[in-house]
Formats: sequence, structure tokens, C-alpha cells
Amino acid sequence: MDVLNALFRWLHILAGIVWIGMLYFFNFVNGPFGGTMDGDTKKKVVPELMPRALYWFRWGAAWTWITGVLLLLLVFYHGGLMFDGDKTWNGGAIAMIAVTFLAVFLYDALHKSGLGKDPKVFGSVCFALAAIVVCLMAYFGFSYRAYNIHLAGLFGTTMAFNVWYRIWPAQQKIITAVKEGTAPDGALVAMAGARSRHNVYMSVPLLWGMIDQHTPTVGTQLGIPGEYGFVLFLVVILLGWHIVWHLYKRAPKVKGF
Repeated sequence: MDVLNALFRWLHILAGIVWIGMLYFFNFVNGPFGGTMDGDTKKKVVPELMPRALYWFRWGAAWTWITGVLLLLLVFYHGGLMFDGDKTWNGGAIAMIAVTFLAVFLYDALHKSGLGKDPKVFGSVCFALAAIVVCLMAYFGFSYRAYNIHLAGLFGTTMAFNVWYRIWPAQQKIITAVKEGTAPDGALVAMAGARSRHNVYMSVPLLWGMIDQHTPTVGTQLGIPGEYGFVLFLVVILLGWHIVWHLYKRAPKVKGF
């Protein structure tokens, strides 16, 4: 079990670096750079660059998610780290496991609805739902480590879904249009861009959930009672989103020579 634990962690971090590195490249480097290219340059560069970049992007996402699930099974479900004290599995806890992996479909439907048209409204709704989820996880007995990693897993599952079922299919059509010298479907461009930005915003609290599940005393050291430890994660979500907002403001100001 120790060998598998070390192997899965190594592969998970390696794949995650590839995935998130490409995600940040697309949003903070390639996006601003793309706006400086004329039509002829895009026709030459985009069909050569983007399929290569998207290959590493989507397979990094796939292997990060797969190894993450394997670690969850090994460390938490097999390793007995799901609950504190005498608490054990119950119907509510099982339901929250389902939410971890199925909430992506609610996210997808909400973004397609009228709520998805305004990023601020959509972000506020998603934050409120994340708060409800983590509160319920704590209520149904999840340990501090468990609700940190499961909320992170919810974000990761949503991000991987976006990569494979929204961003990649849209980019295939966008790249083909650019190669043929025609204008890509504006709705596809907007949707793929929005889902990519959502992934950036989710990636920052996701990383916190991965790290903080190893440091369960951080909340109490900051004066947060143990039973309300999930409040720290919610604060980190807001702080992380604020940091990402500043990175988006900074990205267009970084110029080439």
C-alpha cells in the first residue's frame, strides 16, 4: 500500500503539473498573445500550435483525475481517513460522495442557463453551492481531511469534464475554422473561453484542498473552532479567486520584445 501510495502521488503531481501548466499558458500567455496576430499569422500558427498544446492539456487532465481517484480510494476509503472518532458511513455521507462526482452536471446546466450569462452572478451561485456542499460534508461526519479533499475532487472533476467535453470539442471546430480561413463560431469561442477561465478559478482552491488536507490544525491555529474548520476553505476560495482576477488583469500588460 505504501508503494502504491507513493506511485500514485508521484504520477498525480506529475500529470497535474502538465495539466495546470498548460491551463495557465492558455489563459495568461496564449490568450493575450493571440490578440496580437493577424489573420494570416493565425492561419499558420494556430493549427500547428494548438493541437500540440491541447494534446498535453487534455491527457494531463485525464491522468490527473484518474490518479486522484485512485489516491482517494487508497488513502481515504481503504485507509480509513474519512471520519473522525466513532463516526462512520451513513446515507448522508454516501450522498455527498455522489455529489463530489455528479455535481459537474448541475454546474454544466447552470452555465448553459440564464445564470451563466453574467460571470459575477454565476460565480456567486457556484460559491453558495460550494459552501452548502462543504457544510453538508462536515455535517454528515467527514473529517477535516476528507471534506478538504472531496471539495477539491469536486473542482477537479468539473475541470476535467470541461477539458474533455466542452473545451476540446469546441477547440477542434475552432482550429479547423482558423485553418480554413473562416471565422470560428462566436458562441463556441465564448463557451470554450469561459470554461477555460472557470478552470483557472477552480484550480487555485483545488490546490489548497490538496495541500491543506495534510495540515488539519491550520484552522484551529487561526482561531477557527474545529467543527467550523470548513470556513477556512471558503475563505481560501474567495482569496484564490481574487488572486486569479489580478492575474487576468496583469496578463495583457506583459509584452514581448
